[in-house]
Amino acid sequence: MLKFRTVHGGLRLLGIRRTSTAPAASPNVRRLEYKPIKKVMVANRGEIAIRVFRACTELGIRTVAIYSEQDTGQMHRQKADEAYLIGRGLAPVQAYLHIPDIIKVAKENNVDAVHPGYGFLSERADFAQACQDAGVRFIGPSPEVVRKMGDKVEARAIAIAAGVPVVPGTDAPITSLHEAHEFSNTYGFPIIFKAAYGGGGRGMRVVHSYEELEENYTRAYSEALAAFGNGALFVEKFIEKPRHIEVQILGDQYGNILHLYERDCSIQRRHQKVVEIAPAAHLDPQLRTRLTSDSVKLAKQVGYENAGTVEFLVDRHGKHYFIEVNSRLQVEHTVTEEITDVDLVHAQIHVAEGRSLPDLGLRQENIRINGCAIQCRVTTEDPARSFQPDTGRIEVGGARAEGDASSPVHRFCLVPGAAVPSCHSPAVREDPHVGSEVDIEYTEAGSAQRRGGASQGKRLLGAQVFRSGEGMGIRLDNASAFQGAVISPHYDSLLVKVIAHGKDHPTAATKMSRALAEFRVRGVKTNIAFLQNVLNNQQFLAGTVDTQFIDENPELFQLRPAQNRAQKLLHYLGHVMVNGPTTPIPVKASPSPTDPVVPAVPIGPPPAGFRDILLREGPEGFARAVRNHPGLLLMDTTFRDAHQSLLATRVRTHDLKKIAPYVAHNFSKLFSMENWGGATFDVAMRFLYECPWRRLQELRELIPNIPFQMLLRGANAVGYTNYPDNVVFKFCEVAKENGMDVFRVFDSLNYLPNMLLGMEAAGSAGGVVEAAISYTGDVADPSRTKYSLQYYMGLAEELVRAGTHILCIKDMAGLLKPTACTMLVSSLRDRFPDLPLHIHTHDTSGAGVAAMLACAQAGADVVDVAADSMSGMTSQPSMGALVACTRGTPLDTEVPMERVFDYSEYWEGARGLYAAFDCTATMKSGNSDVYENEIPGGQYTNLHFQAHSMGLGSKFKEVKKAYVEANQMLGDLIKVTPSSKIVGDLAQFMVQNGLSRAEAEAQAEELSFPRSVVEFLQGYIGVPHGGFPEPFRSKVLKDLPRVEGRPGASLPPLDLQALEKELVDRHGEEVTPEDVLSAAMYPDVFAHFKDFTATFGPLDSLNTRLFLQGPKIAEEFEVELERGKTLHIKALAVSDLNRAGQRQVFFELNGQLRSILVKDTQAMKEMHFHPKALKDVKGQIGAPMPGKVIDIKVVAGAKVAKGQPLCVLSAMKMETVVTSPMEGTVRKVHVTKDMTLEGDDLILEIE
Repeated sequence: MLKFRTVHGGLRLLGIRRTSTAPAASPNVRRLEYKPIKKVMVANRGEIAIRVFRACTELGIRTVAIYSEQDTGQMHRQKADEAYLIGRGLAPVQAYLHIPDIIKVAKENNVDAVHPGYGFLSERADFAQACQDAGVRFIGPSPEVVRKMGDKVEARAIAIAAGVPVVPGTDAPITSLHEAHEFSNTYGFPIIFKAAYGGGGRGMRVVHSYEELEENYTRAYSEALAAFGNGALFVEKFIEKPRHIEVQILGDQYGNILHLYERDCSIQRRHQKVVEIAPAAHLDPQLRTRLTSDSVKLAKQVGYENAGTVEFLVDRHGKHYFIEVNSRLQVEHTVTEEITDVDLVHAQIHVAEGRSLPDLGLRQENIRINGCAIQCRVTTEDPARSFQPDTGRIEVGGARAEGDASSPVHRFCLVPGAAVPSCHSPAVREDPHVGSEVDIEYTEAGSAQRRGGASQGKRLLGAQVFRSGEGMGIRLDNASAFQGAVISPHYDSLLVKVIAHGKDHPTAATKMSRALAEFRVRGVKTNIAFLQNVLNNQQFLAGTVDTQFIDENPELFQLRPAQNRAQKLLHYLGHVMVNGPTTPIPVKASPSPTDPVVPAVPIGPPPAGFRDILLREGPEGFARAVRNHPGLLLMDTTFRDAHQSLLATRVRTHDLKKIAPYVAHNFSKLFSMENWGGATFDVAMRFLYECPWRRLQELRELIPNIPFQMLLRGANAVGYTNYPDNVVFKFCEVAKENGMDVFRVFDSLNYLPNMLLGMEAAGSAGGVVEAAISYTGDVADPSRTKYSLQYYMGLAEELVRAGTHILCIKDMAGLLKPTACTMLVSSLRDRFPDLPLHIHTHDTSGAGVAAMLACAQAGADVVDVAADSMSGMTSQPSMGALVACTRGTPLDTEVPMERVFDYSEYWEGARGLYAAFDCTATMKSGNSDVYENEIPGGQYTNLHFQAHSMGLGSKFKEVKKAYVEANQMLGDLIKVTPSSKIVGDLAQFMVQNGLSRAEAEAQAEELSFPRSVVEFLQGYIGVPHGGFPEPFRSKVLKDLPRVEGRPGASLPPLDLQALEKELVDRHGEEVTPEDVLSAAMYPDVFAHFKDFTATFGPLDSLNTRLFLQGPKIAEEFEVELERGKTLHIKALAVSDLNRAGQRQVFFELNGQLRSILVKDTQAMKEMHFHPKALKDVKGQIGAPMPGKVIDIKVVAGAKVAKGQPLCVLSAMKMETVVTSPMEGTVRKVHVTKDMTLEGDDLILEIE
């Protein structure tokens, strides 16, 4: 018999991949008829089918695939020379178990041999017999051997007869739960159920007590029946913490049996192998000899031929027990191939042809171990959710026309089997042939062509999105790991097998770790992060694992989340292109098409500023330096209050960071910059999807020399309600640690207890305390007696006595007239000659510059200004005006005018990006009527917007008049957030309901006032100067409770550690102290922010125009993720709506095409979808994974206990019992049996 033979004009290698000549067979070997195989059908799918096809192609054998109706788009059918549908109308798994269809395909297409792969029918003796009866060779053992080895009870008896040690177990499959009880009584727990006619972890359940017996028996039987067509089970004593060692055997038709050494398959979950190693690390040589000799002995006992695996458990004392024989190729055969250099599939085929092992050069003495190999099974399972299978689509790209790279027109095709969208876009309309249907034709070679039009004959090149780990020592065996692959719930979750080969265990582990790190899989969850943790585990690296390794190492589940930044950005851009802006847009105005020009910045560090004094001398020394400064100091509000007043607080960190270095280098003489606190904290998360803490950190890094100032709402911190004292103190502490310097502490009612708490919190954190008195009324008007000069002087005395470093007058409505400025500031200067005075105002009336000059001349040390293009109206006075007016005088600010001009030019451009939020859209100027209505600057802008949005634009004069009346009804309040909102809410309530002040007061007992008004009257924000208005308060509140004293004083401390744990449990990632405080103050806003950024981030990389309105079709742009990492993106097209309510958005990313599926929110409103379980609603039980409902165990009205089974889901042949997380009553069941669910679909509600 010749070692080589010619096939299709070429030589092919038999059995072994080495090029050395194999010795001839022994002359006394019995010879059978040699029948070459010309066509092989694989009765399987996915990865193993492709593995066999590749081997056949190498041997010159034609290949045939079979596929179910659900597998029309799977790669294995494209890899074969021929492919045929089977099991029409059958369930997905049943199609591959339908023997008549498979045999029919084989006979009709002249198939010589069938390879069963693994799983499905691979260990079914009736299938092997059916092949034999049809005259088709079965590439595997004989039907009789398959029957004996497939029946684990009979295999056990054979092992005993061969003298191989076995685990105590039943002698035959059990037929009832009663028999399982009897076995448990005899041997005790734990026990294990095993499917009698299959493996792979299906039908396998460990039971630790009588209480678990019935449920696990039922589940094991059901899984075995679904996976193997037979639910028979047998029972064994469960050996705890063993190593799972298996030996690869190979036999031929002449009685030759050899082993190819062992594999360690101990790393398992749900009894399914996750990582396999060959050879087993630190295996005693004598134990290895016993294992391999027992395996060969057992194989000879039954006359085994072809490939198989003998599996053992090895206990902690080195004693081994036979558990089963897998009479087929194993998933992990790859690691054996790598260390022995034997191609097992080649050998299988040759043995089936009638060749002997010696003919193939396979003799036991020639089989040597070469290094170490590790296989990792990358699956579409989520380790963070108990390895629940995930389904979906690996993110796809499209295609580009070869030879037409310069054309702006892009034509698309998807992977075979995927729908081709009808794309409508300006870019596509440039093609005269677009508008008719795009016709994609797939050729046998797998390429695609568009027929007709100008593109006829051009080949379309698929864009590769899926990225795998490759390189030296890495082998990949896959089927579903390609861009566009659809991962269904019907089959196994295996995505790709990664095999690493190295000189020893540590080397192979290093190669595997590197390969896994290179993987990028988008669209479905995978276990890659978990596998990386396994590879880095010291116990694994030491080679001392057992079957409890995963269970005993919970740190394996501390998964590092993938950044996935590019894909998240594409998802966001696609969402905006389909659904419009994610942040509410007050008016229809587009952002400026051009970005602002950033002035040149010198190289090197910025000059020293007042912050250097603060860091060197502390808050007291800083205050002295401010007071001793000869000229007027300025605080720039452009980074906060200015854009809060003019642009609804919508300026993003992206635009602040651009100009920050310029400010650091050119405005080092500033007293401070106000850039944090107030409304910016809330808006950053709620509307801009930014972390406010991250803004502070990044600006601090860019501006190290100028003090930062924030607005602290006393006991309200940066919120709109009272918080426990420990939250306020912790907030100030963390803010100081992140770079905040000056804390401007105020209270909307000037309520001293609230202010003192904020001052104490800021001071204990080490910050500069700037106590701010909120100003209203007119101290120069003797008729305005409530808020007189004496009132302000008395309050100032209290604040100075409390230890403020700086005293501030906070004129939030711009009511300070020059005369009042002179009176108030000069009085304060005379009373407190050594205390720095800081004045804040708004320029709503237009007198802001005059007022601030008057304050400066009266002795103020600091006044607030904004960049010229961000000043005026409801913002602060002009920086340039104050600089110019004081130049050359004793009040000279020492700020260069030319730098002010450049700064203003940048902000003029930046302001254009926020046109949709600009107050000038509805308000064209300031208004001196602010002296009458006293509306604060920021609120004036907001009220104007709100009035227009509610159809009250023409009635804004009435709104302002009602504001005055509402203020008087509430007792003439100091109006600043949140008190100003209370007055505004009441005013709009009155206008909407056509109520005058007299009517509102008369009907107070019957009217349903806004919640903010009611809570104010209850005392939830403090006590106003002069007390609450009576009898209005009593009429509104009736029997409602009232708060006495400081509202926050009665609140118990918040358990911040418990909150941190709750956040970790919910968001599944590292939680910072900053996150905890954000959640403490804005729990709902923070939760939405985290959920949003987990889906869409990092949005701070996008310029503002793209953030707000997304790209235009055919627009090309760059996004810098970080230094040295820049994305090149081009928006291509948006498809029509599909039946799921989605549109496909096409991009070109770094030269590769990608498509994103986006739900059309408007269309979804008109379509019916199964409801989702809401995470925050405790009684809503959602599907933990996609799958089919196979059993419902409760009905509406039923009482359930915590942990009680509710229903059973099946996905990828694995059943999962959904249990109740709580005790209660089932209110409603939302599913029916056989219903297919997606992840988080609502199953039922418990109350």
